[in-house]
Amino acid sequence: MPMPSPKAQTLLAWLLQIAAAAILLQTLFFKFSGAEESVYIFSTLGLEPWGRFATGTAELIAAGLLLSGKLAWWGAALALAIMLGALGGHLFGGLGIVVQGDGGLLFSLACAVAAMSALLLWLRRAQAPVQFPAPARA
Repeated sequence: MPMPSPKAQTLLAWLLQIAAAAILLQTLFFKFSGAEESVYIFSTLGLEPWGRFATGTAELIAAGLLLSGKLAWWGAALALAIMLGALGGHLFGGLGIVVQGDGGLLFSLACAVAAMSALLLWLRRAQAPVQFPAPARA
């Protein structure tokens, strides 16, 4: 299967960046306003209130970096780290996949942002602070 053109890769990266940032940004109101579900989540994890504020701030920074263009690799790395923490909370922190009857929506959104972020790290690999040489061909 041939690789997509650089222009197509750039377009895909921007679509993923915007989608991931939109998901991150839409949850901020709930974290910063102390919405019942957010308080429940972070109380269950033993991180209320400071974990909620720290996570919201980190998500805001990640979204800003994703939308910046030149720093999108860093935004994807931060978003992936945050989402791995969220997935860990769901799977190992006592939250479960379904939280307060949401049908698994929050878990699904965390999976989606994690997947988009991982793909963005690959698409934006030229922005990575360390470049690894391509493997030698035999």
